[in-house]
Amino acid sequence: MSQTHPTFEELKQAMPEGGLFAGKAWLTSPEPFPIEPRLVAELQKLGHRLHVFLKAANDLYYRSVKGKVPPWIAAYLDAGKPAELLEAARAKPLRNQLPGVIRPDLILTESGFAMSEIDSVPGGIGLTGWLEQTYAKLHPGKPLLGGADGMVTGFRSLFPQGADLVISKESGDYRPEMEWLAGQAGAGFAVAEAESYQPAGRDIYRFFELFDLPQIPGWQAMQAAAAEGSLTISAPMKPWLEEKLWLALFWSRPLRELWRQELRENQRDALAKVIPRGWVMDPTPLPHHAVLPGLEINAWDELAGFSQKERQLVLKRSGFHQDAWGSRSVVIGHDVSQPEWAAAVTEAQGNFAQSPWLLQQFHAAKVVEHPYFDRSTGAVKIMQGRVRLCPYYFVPRDGSAIQLGGVLATIVPADKKILHGMSDSILVPACAAAVE
Repeated sequence: MSQTHPTFEELKQAMPEGGLFAGKAWLTSPEPFPIEPRLVAELQKLGHRLHVFLKAANDLYYRSVKGKVPPWIAAYLDAGKPAELLEAARAKPLRNQLPGVIRPDLILTESGFAMSEIDSVPGGIGLTGWLEQTYAKLHPGKPLLGGADGMVTGFRSLFPQGADLVISKESGDYRPEMEWLAGQAGAGFAVAEAESYQPAGRDIYRFFELFDLPQIPGWQAMQAAAAEGSLTISAPMKPWLEEKLWLALFWSRPLRELWRQELRENQRDALAKVIPRGWVMDPTPLPHHAVLPGLEINAWDELAGFSQKERQLVLKRSGFHQDAWGSRSVVIGHDVSQPEWAAAVTEAQGNFAQSPWLLQQFHAAKVVEHPYFDRSTGAVKIMQGRVRLCPYYFVPRDGSAIQLGGVLATIVPADKKILHGMSDSILVPACAAAVE
C-alpha cells in the first residue's frame, strides 16, 4: 500500500461497507487540504472563543427573559417558537447547559476566515472522523488537524458513560456516518430512531432539529429527564442558541455595552475579525432622522433597490425552519437579479414575526487549487475552487480544555457562490501546511 500518495482505489476500499451518507457522493483527493500556520493558530483558539460567545449569548437571553436587559432580545429569538418548547427549554436546572459540539462554517478568504454560522447539531462528525483515520493511514507524516482519532476521542469525551445517538428521519441521510461513529466510540454508544425513542437514563446525542419536534413524540420525556438530571442531552434543546441571529446581534450598537460586560476585549476583537458585519431584518419603521448603521438607509425598501455593485450582501433565515439549514434560504445579493433581490428583501420582512432573517456582508472566498480523483478514470486532476472549513470543537464533560477534533475542508468549484457540500465538491481533512 502506498505510504505517501493514496490511490483512488485505496480510498474506495477504505470506505465503510454501508457508506457514510445515504445516496450522497463527493470527490476524493490524494491530499489533505493544507492550512497555513497563522490560520492553524487561529483555529486552535477559535473553539474557546466560540464557547465563551455561546455562554454570553445564553446569559443575555435569560437576562432578557427576566427583563434585566432589553426584552426585544428574547422576543427576536423566541419568534415562531411553540410556547411548550420555550417553557421546557427554560427549565431552571438546564440554565447553564451549552452545546457539547461547536462547528462554525468558515469561508477561507484572502485575509483569513469569514464565519457564516455556528452549528451545534452538525453533520459530518463521522465523515470527518473516517477521513482522519483514513488519511492518517494512507498519508503518514501529514500533520492532520485533530490527529488520527481526534473526532472519535472528542465525541467520546462528551459522554463518559456512553450515549444514544438519536436521529430523526428528517436527518436520515446522516445515519450511516452516525452508525460508523457509534461503532468507533465503542461500548455504550448506539444509534436510535428519534420518532420512536423513549429515554431510559442514558445520555443522548441529539441529531434532530427542533422545528421537527412534532414528529418526535418522546421529546417532552427526554427534556423532562434532562431537567431532572437523570441524563444529559447534547446539544440541549434551547432554540435560542441555534439562531444565526446572534451573528447580527453581535454587531448591534444598543448591545455594545452588554457584549463588553460578557466578553473580554481580546475576545471581542478576535470574534469581530471572523464574524461578518450583520443586521437583523426587523421591519419596524425607523424615525425619519435615523439610519441603519453601515448601510446608511432609513428603510429596508431602500435595500431592495440596491444596485448589483451595492449588493455585496447575503440574506438568510435565522433558524427554526426547514429552510434555515443547508444554505436553502441563502440569497447572495450580487449573484441574483434586482427583481429577485427585491423579492427576497420583501419576503424577509414579511416573515419576520414568525421566522426572522438576517443580513450579512458578503466576503469573497479565496480561489485555491487542489488535486482530486476523476470518478470515471481515477486519474488525478486539479480543481480551482473555493473552500469552506468546518472545524469541530468538543467541550469535554470533565471541564478540561476544549478540543479541536478535526477540520473538514469542502472545496467547491470556483464558479459556485454558495460553498456547500455537493457531488462536484472535494471533501478532505485539513492539515497544517509545511513551513517553507
